[in-house]
Amino acid sequence: MDKITVVGAGNVGATCADVIARKDLAKEVVLLDIKPGVSEGKALDIWQTAPLEGFNNRIKGVTNDYSATAGSGVVVITSGLPRKPGMSRDDLIKVNAGIVKSVTEQVIASSPDAIIIVVSNPLDVMTYTAYKTAKTKSNKVFGMAGVLDTARYKVFIADELGVSPNDVQALLLGGHGDSMVPLPRYTSVSGIPVTELVAEDKLAAIIERTKKGGGELVNLMGTSAWYAPGTSAALMVEAIVRDQKKIVPVCAYLNGEYGQKDIYLGVPVVLGKNGVEKVIELKLNNEEKALLDTSADSVKKVMAVLDEMNIL
Repeated sequence: MDKITVVGAGNVGATCADVIARKDLAKEVVLLDIKPGVSEGKALDIWQTAPLEGFNNRIKGVTNDYSATAGSGVVVITSGLPRKPGMSRDDLIKVNAGIVKSVTEQVIASSPDAIIIVVSNPLDVMTYTAYKTAKTKSNKVFGMAGVLDTARYKVFIADELGVSPNDVQALLLGGHGDSMVPLPRYTSVSGIPVTELVAEDKLAAIIERTKKGGGELVNLMGTSAWYAPGTSAALMVEAIVRDQKKIVPVCAYLNGEYGQKDIYLGVPVVLGKNGVEKVIELKLNNEEKALLDTSADSVKKVMAVLDEMNIL
């Protein structure tokens, strides 16, 4: 791929750009921010690791210059305010919806064929905002949440069992945040059902910790996480650029799948060069379906706040 752009040079955006560069996913990586000097400095710092890490693609930073992003095949949007202690994801919507709308308009003007990955919070509704603004196919606009949530879930299980997190296979559904739906029935360790390895009460505690994974880090650091979120977004970019047909949970547009319509929600998909190439519809039991419906209702409440803003 010739060019990949990351909008927002904060901790998440800079981490994402760093991982993309180290994986040599494009000839050029552009890091854009509105604060003068920040993206230029971070891009230069990353570029200076090229002889240490052995990558060859160029990375450059620009201040609010979308002409530099023209022709990007993939654009990752991380712009927006981070969540502060005591602040819910819903509190972010009024500010971040305006930011994501503005960024998406400028991204599409410069790169009309770009695949857009949204990382901004509240994730599900910000992805919907980008989709409505971009006026492109829904398979080309989706959000990063499930990859991150699943990584946290896998790590917590690995800690409990004292095994490698790479041996844990897992899926999550639903909204990003407290309403996400971990699926123990679809969770295994090297093919062994997790329910045979972890006691029910301990598994319930792991699921609860996963749901509040972002909040745990906010409370520890005073701001949102960045290493795992940035790397998660870069993993999605890699699946697209290398056409890996990777099955991962992402925040995707649903048009009847799982009984939901006109909503962005976390579901497993096949991710390849065309973006979301297929939504995988799992056969959920009644309890799982009820949890997913509850999660969707939670997302719809935030969407109602967006609707009241009348910005789309």
